[in-house]
Amino acid sequence: MTEPSEATPVDAVLIGGGIMSATLATMLQQLEPEWDIRIYERLSDVALESSNPWNNAGTGHAALCELNYTPERPDGSIEIAKAVVINEQFQVSRQFWSYLVGESVLPDPSSFLSATPHMSMVWGEKNVEYLRKRYEALREHPLFAGFEFSDDPAQIHEWAPLVMPGRVKSQPVAATRTTAGTDVDFGALTKLLVEGLESRGATVQREHRVTGISRTRDGLWKLRLRHEVGMTPVEVTARFVFVGAGGHALPLLQKSGIAEIRGFGGFPVSGGWLRCDEPSVVAQHHAKVYGKASVGAPPMSVPHLDTRVVDGTASLLFGPYAGFTPKFLKTGSWFDLFASIRWHNIVPMVQVALRNLDLVTYLVGELLASPSKKLDALRAFYPNAKADDWYAMTAGQRVQIIKNEPGKGGVLQFGTEVVASADGSIAGLLGASPGASTAAPIMLEVIEKCFPDRLEAWRPVLRRMVPSYGRSIGDDPALAAEVLESTAQTLAITR
Repeated sequence: MTEPSEATPVDAVLIGGGIMSATLATMLQQLEPEWDIRIYERLSDVALESSNPWNNAGTGHAALCELNYTPERPDGSIEIAKAVVINEQFQVSRQFWSYLVGESVLPDPSSFLSATPHMSMVWGEKNVEYLRKRYEALREHPLFAGFEFSDDPAQIHEWAPLVMPGRVKSQPVAATRTTAGTDVDFGALTKLLVEGLESRGATVQREHRVTGISRTRDGLWKLRLRHEVGMTPVEVTARFVFVGAGGHALPLLQKSGIAEIRGFGGFPVSGGWLRCDEPSVVAQHHAKVYGKASVGAPPMSVPHLDTRVVDGTASLLFGPYAGFTPKFLKTGSWFDLFASIRWHNIVPMVQVALRNLDLVTYLVGELLASPSKKLDALRAFYPNAKADDWYAMTAGQRVQIIKNEPGKGGVLQFGTEVVASADGSIAGLLGASPGASTAAPIMLEVIEKCFPDRLEAWRPVLRRMVPSYGRSIGDDPALAAEVLESTAQTLAITR
């Protein structure tokens, strides 16, 4: 028997208990403390899917080390526009976290964030020349202040002791480094945000699966849910709905029937890591070292050797190794991909499949790769790696966006996109990278799209939460320096 709907509609319902929902709910609670805000999570706790620290790299993506954000143009010059945008987005997240620490919404930032140098490392003459040009293109930009470059093996060994011993001495190598990088435990951060939400009156219901979303005659949204313990059906009516359910956002938005989701499809990509907990090895590496992606590899598969700090304990991760499964979540169904096919997205999905055969070939190759081949990939970064020190882990599941673009047809988009109804009463987030690191700016975009009539009244609070709100710090060196310095002090990040 279904529980009756509540007489008073909920102000905001957020589906999914990850970093995106936790961030948006925290923002809305700061803006409207009296609102009835509810989060529904289908698993036994929040942050068990994409926000789980072992399901993501926790890089604190700021384009400091990710080479895919700075492609080389045909004329040999380096394009830095995307790197600047990604860095700006992360600075927004840093400002928001800094505000929450100052307001005692978040505790000591060391509970979720660790200062960790970010490095890029390449080998081979052509790649060394590319990295040198990238360094020259970025070093004068205010958001990349403090960048260092070296092609001296001794200096690189000092920065990252594991990466040089055992390497062919005649091999040209180069690296860049900045001490302004971070390692972020997004699982811990999500749980801290949720604890703060609950302490201030928000409701977080775990083990509640959304089975249906429909529009009511008066323009509200009716959510049908099932409590996984006892299979009790529940109904909730809401004025605003946000779908922050990771890869499952696509089918949930499809359930809503909004016109804006038509033409969208999803391309699921799985992943894996090699992990090392051996103290004698972990102690020798304190950095996130990113290399260049293999030909045909998706951007999220750029190889990197990472320091990860989870629950105060450091480990090393190497990967990710990409693969394919039709699941949209790590805990999803094998039928997720097929169930998402609609008459309006089948053509774009077929077009993407035909246009990206090299990607499909790459993913199949990764899926079939033997343990020895995976170890060889690690040894390209860490030549003296011992197989016994490392073990395999399954990373988080990501669903890349497929969309129908006028004049182009089906396009595979690596990134994130906010999809909202015309009246802003429901919105969801599709896509993956750079993901969690840009949660704050993406959720500000949701607020701007869905609450345009409230923005003027909310602006003072938005400016307190994010001092640079409405301005581009990438175009203002003085503002950039001010933001970087203030957040570095609050969050204890070395510059």
